[in-house]
Parts: sequence; structure tokens; C-alpha cells
Amino acid sequence: MHTEPEQQATATPAEPEVGPADAARGTGGAVTAPAGASGQATVAAGTTTTAGPTGRAGMTAADEAQSAGRATEVDVDDGGFVGARDADWPLAATRWAQITLAEDDPQHFDADFWFDLMRDSKSNATCISAGGYIAYYPTQLEYHYRSKYLGDTDPFGTLVDGARSLGMSVMARVDPHAIHADAATAHPEWLARDIDGNPLEHWAHPDIWLTCAFTSYHREFITEVAREIVREYDVDAIFANRWEGYYGISYSEAARRLFRDDTGLKLPVAEQAEGWHEYVEWRRRRLSQLVGIWDQAVRDIRPHARFIPNLGALAARDLDRDLAERLYPIFIIDKQGRSGIEAPWGAGRNGKRNRGVFPDRPVRLITSVGPEHHQHRWKDSVAPAEEVKTWIVDGFTQGALPWFTKFNASVPDQRWVEPIVEAFNLHATVEPVLKDLRITAEVALLDPTRAGHLRNDHRGDHEDGFYQALVEARVPFEFISDQCLSADRLSPFKVVVLANAEQLSDAQCFVLQEYIASGGSVVAAYETSLYDERGQARADFGLGAALGIRLTEASRAVKNNYIALMDSHPLNRGFEGTSRIIGGTRILGVETGAVEMDAVEMNAVVPFRFIPDFPDLPMEEVYQREAPDRPAVVCTENANGGRTVYFPFNLGAIFWEALQADHGRLIANAVGWALGKTPEVTVEGAGLLDVAVHRGETSVAVALVNLTNPMAMRGPIRETLPLPPQTVSIAVPDRRLKARLLVAGVDVEPTIADGRAEIVIPTAGLLEIVHVDWSNE
Repeated sequence: MHTEPEQQATATPAEPEVGPADAARGTGGAVTAPAGASGQATVAAGTTTTAGPTGRAGMTAADEAQSAGRATEVDVDDGGFVGARDADWPLAATRWAQITLAEDDPQHFDADFWFDLMRDSKSNATCISAGGYIAYYPTQLEYHYRSKYLGDTDPFGTLVDGARSLGMSVMARVDPHAIHADAATAHPEWLARDIDGNPLEHWAHPDIWLTCAFTSYHREFITEVAREIVREYDVDAIFANRWEGYYGISYSEAARRLFRDDTGLKLPVAEQAEGWHEYVEWRRRRLSQLVGIWDQAVRDIRPHARFIPNLGALAARDLDRDLAERLYPIFIIDKQGRSGIEAPWGAGRNGKRNRGVFPDRPVRLITSVGPEHHQHRWKDSVAPAEEVKTWIVDGFTQGALPWFTKFNASVPDQRWVEPIVEAFNLHATVEPVLKDLRITAEVALLDPTRAGHLRNDHRGDHEDGFYQALVEARVPFEFISDQCLSADRLSPFKVVVLANAEQLSDAQCFVLQEYIASGGSVVAAYETSLYDERGQARADFGLGAALGIRLTEASRAVKNNYIALMDSHPLNRGFEGTSRIIGGTRILGVETGAVEMDAVEMNAVVPFRFIPDFPDLPMEEVYQREAPDRPAVVCTENANGGRTVYFPFNLGAIFWEALQADHGRLIANAVGWALGKTPEVTVEGAGLLDVAVHRGETSVAVALVNLTNPMAMRGPIRETLPLPPQTVSIAVPDRRLKARLLVAGVDVEPTIADGRAEIVIPTAGLLEIVHVDWSNE
């Protein structure tokens, strides 16, 4: 009979006077601060210090406070927990250096290299491998596998001490997704299992086994690992990688029992099978509760500390909202780079997407120093410098602040070091201004969820196409999650774009209808609102009345499709010299007419119509037979100023696939017309830019990320071409203004006319930020 893990893990030995880490390194020697650490010196045996919870101090509390610039008392009080630092420490941790150790690192890694890099990059926080799959400290927990190279060393403790001497916040990284054979043999109940009950061996390495997040391994054993780390080391948080366990459906006995007890159902046999929707919701709820258990465990010992799991690019919107509000002081997004045909603006999208769900929650974006390729996984390699810098800079410009990770602490290839230092120093240069401002926009792109998807994996060609078109048009925009639709959340935006929001509930449709009726504008495409929130098809558009349309024919595939320009309309602007442009590859049949919505009359106009199908082969048959007939673009406008544009074809997806300039122009024209006025910020000039607008009460900063390079649409980037002159125009109050280019570090004289300030940027490299201030008029 196997002993349950609580008997193995929670029966912790009596607290020694000296913690296990000190015992491993010896208590009679000296602990040396890294070279160059301000205010630090070698602390010899017998020196009086204010120690951590088990006497592990390499500096005085006064020294550390001077270095870190905050309260740092860490004595154990009578209640048994460690005295708190500032609970708001995540807000000040804005540049993260992560060291992901390999098993053999304890025997040869160079700690001073990492301390020098932390200093040179102006990193103010670090994440260091501690335990879970492999422990890099002398753990006392049975079945918590120690690195076989650990010996009497403590690499984790060495790195923690060094980072603290530099005044940095510290996270301890754990990874609970797999265990070694000895633990699997002793605790088979911890393992993920297939539908036949067979344990699941790791797909990438033999004789290690995948864990199930719904067993006592996660709930109890990993809780004890977290407790041991925060008790023995001066850390601010536990960071969990792959904390969800097996990504598929685990049929462990614990998972079967919990699901049955909670729902009365059996686990679904496959995705979309009976019980699947209930499973997706149950899994989300159970995992969120698990984070709560871990978080409480570390806070019981160290009140300022947190347990923070990493998140995929889309995961924030999958969280239980109530628990996320309470448990996640910061979102750490594990989207380490781009691969294939991902665009470099994908970095900034991570900031927007998470802000669209939790607008006030800080976001940090993990960037790997190596290339991202999901098939080949060259995890111990180096990406080109410009690719790494662009990913980091586009991320922090859009609010996802920098975090780099290096897998393996040995450094045979140092070409990644300089770009990390450059990108992090660039953030340090602009941070004093940007940290007090808020990213704003007049346009929002709706971020739709899809019912019945375990992780809402990104399959968004429709979104990608609209995103690319808005970037090309230099339209600053934000995201808003469909989970957050309300009049209050929509109020900052003049235009909401629905690239293909297929699944909308009746309540969500009502919110959007009210938004339009009260003067807001919507641009929508393809199958938007044709399904309810559970993916059930509607007979007609849920937003049909608001968009001035009715469905007459379901989506069908077409080839050689064209749309004809009809009467003069602002959406036709820029198409001089042609009477038609390419249409879609999937189209819907719709009809229009005068409609009434909430007593607000709207008249639909049709600036483009579909040309009826004609052959694409033989070539002699490629000609138009019939006149344009069915609507291809439908526009409405109501008396309150609300405007809508609807495209009954896959406009975003086909633009992303084919990148035809006419499709990009059509999207830009639609958003510009829907806005109905001159934008608050415009940027004119050549090149490809990702634009972000940061605002405060008495200033505005317009950030231009230069994506102009030969590999913009298929990385990696090897060269960033300098920008030619750019003209930035900003609506400003009638005040005395100062303007400065933050990256160039020069003041500039704006031209003021008609309530706008115009600033010319003569050139720029990867980033320039125009800061206009009227605080000291």
C-alpha cells in the first residue's frame, strides 16, 4: 500500500536553528556579495546581522534597505510568519531577469556573470529555478528530486543572496508538470492517466511522468514545496511554470471523483463529447482554486509574498474572474517570441489582450533569448539581436513590461547579452515618463471567446487581419474582452471592431445595440453574432437590427470573387482608377433596408456590392456576366451619431492570408468613417509602425515602434531600417506646451494650430516616444 503524499510531504522535520541551505553551504564561512554590489561587503562568521527566517543573511537589514529602497525587515514574529515587505512590490518589479537552470548547472555555472548582467541590464527583479521537477537547493522533502549535481552546493540560495544584494525582487520558479520514476512508483495516484487508466509518460524525456493537477501532488505536495522555499529563502513570490499539469483530459481517479462529485457527470471521453462544456468550466474553476490554495500557503509564512502562475498569451481571459481579481497581483505572460508567420506586433498584443480583461492589472511578457519554433524547440540557442529587441520593445510600449529568460545557466553563446541589455536600458530610459501614464485609444478590437475550447488557443486569422490593417493604418487601439462588455467598459471608445465575433450572447448583443443607439460605432465582419455564447447557431444575426441587415444565405466558399464600388462614399476613398476590388473567399448573403432600433431610425447604404460568381478557368471564361447585386459592405448612421459598417465576407482572414492592399485600405476606411472625426493622434510618414498613446492629466506620450524591416511578416528580424521623418499630430488643450523626444533625449518645438500640436521626428531607430507636457504652463 502506498503512503499518501501528506504523510510524506507535510510531516516536515522540526525547524533547525540553521536552515538546510545554510547547512549545505556551511555556517562558519563567509557569504560574499557579487562584485560591484552597492554598499555590500563580505560578511564573516560571527558578524551581527538581521537574519532571514532561518539565519540565512548575507547582509544587514540596513544595507538591504539602502540597496532596495524599501522596508526589508524579515524577522520571524511571534505568530510564526516572516515580517512583510511592501505588498505592492510587483508594481515596482518592472524589468525581470529569469535564470532557468539545467540539472548540471550546479557544478559549473558562473554566478558573477549573472549578477553582472542583472546590473548592466538594470533589472530590478529576478526569477530563479528552485524546485518542483528538480530542486536546486537542499530540500528536506522526500520525493522532491534534488539535482544529481547539487552535492553540498546551493545555487538557488547563491542567486537569491546576490539578487537581494542588488536590491532586486526575487521569485522562485517551480515546475510541477512532471515527476521522476521514484516518486511515480511511490505515488501512482499523482500521475495523469489516459482514458484506459494508463499513466502518461513524458513525451520528450523517458522515465519521467506527467502529473495530474487534480491530485494530492498539486494540492498538497507542491504546497509543501512552496512553503519550504518561502520559509527558508528571502523571496517575494513563487512562480509556477506548466502548473496546470497535463494539458489534455486526465482520467486519474482523483480527477474522475472530483468531477463526479462537483457535477454529477463522468469525465468526457473527448473534446466536444457529452460533459465537455461542463468540464471546461469545472477545470477553470478547480485550477483557479488551486492557485488560491498555493497563494494562501506562502502568505501564511511571508505575508507580502505571492504564488503567481505563468499564463499563456490567451490564458487571462480563461481565469475565474473573481479569483483572478483577488489572487493575481500581476500577469506573467509566457509568449516568448514569434514563429512562422506571426507578426512582431504580437508582443504588444499580449499587453492589449490582458488589459482587455483586467485593465488595471500589471502585465509582464516573457521573452526567450532563443528562437521560438514549436516543432524544433531550439531552447538552448540564440535568436538574432533585432528580433529579441523588437519583441521586448513592442511589448513594453503596449504595456507588457520586459522579462527575459535564458534556459541553462551556462553561456556558450553570448550574442544575446547585448540586445537584452540594450532593450532593458531602453525601457529604463522611458520608464520615468511612461509609468505615470495610462495607455488609451479611441478604437477597441473585441476579443471574443469561443465556447468549448479548453484553452482558447489562438486561431484568429480574422483578428490577425484586422490587427495588421490597423497597425498599417497607424490607428492606436486597445482590446476589450467580450466577457467585460458593459456600457461603462465601452464608454472610453468611439469605435468597437468585431473582426468575426461569431459567439455573442443575447446580453452581449444588447449591450452593443445600446452602445450604437447612444452614439457609439461598430465595424463588424463575416459571421459576427450568428451563434450564441455556447456555439449554437441563430436563424439570423443577433446584431442584425443594429447593423441594418438580415441573413438570406449561409456562408459559402467562392473563388475569383470581386466587389464593385457603387455610389460615392468615404469607404470608397483611395480606390481611384478601379471600379472593383477583390472580395472574399467565403461570403454570406444579406439584405438591407430601413430599420428601427430602440426608436432610433437608421438607413442602410451599400457602398460595395458583390459581382455574381464567374469562372476562374479556362482563361477564356474569366469575365463578368452579370451586374453587381447583393450587398458586400453595409453602412448605417443614426441620429445620435452612431455608425456601423458590416462586411458579409471573411475580410480579416483573407487580408491576413493574402495581404492584398485593397483589403487593408477597406478596413482602415471603415474604421476612419466609423470614428466620424479627426483622430486624437495621427502619425504620417513612411514605414511600418506600431503606435501606442499613453495619457495622463497633463501630458501625453505617443510611442512609435519601428517595425520597418525585411522580415517584418516572417521572422526572425535581422535588421531594423531607420525611420524617415515622421509627423505626429496630437489634439491638445489650449495650454503652454513642452515637447521632448524621450529616446533621442532632445527637446523639440511643436507647431501649434487648430487645437493640435504637430511634432516632426527627423529619424528613429527601433523606438521613439514623443512626450508633450503642459503641467508647468
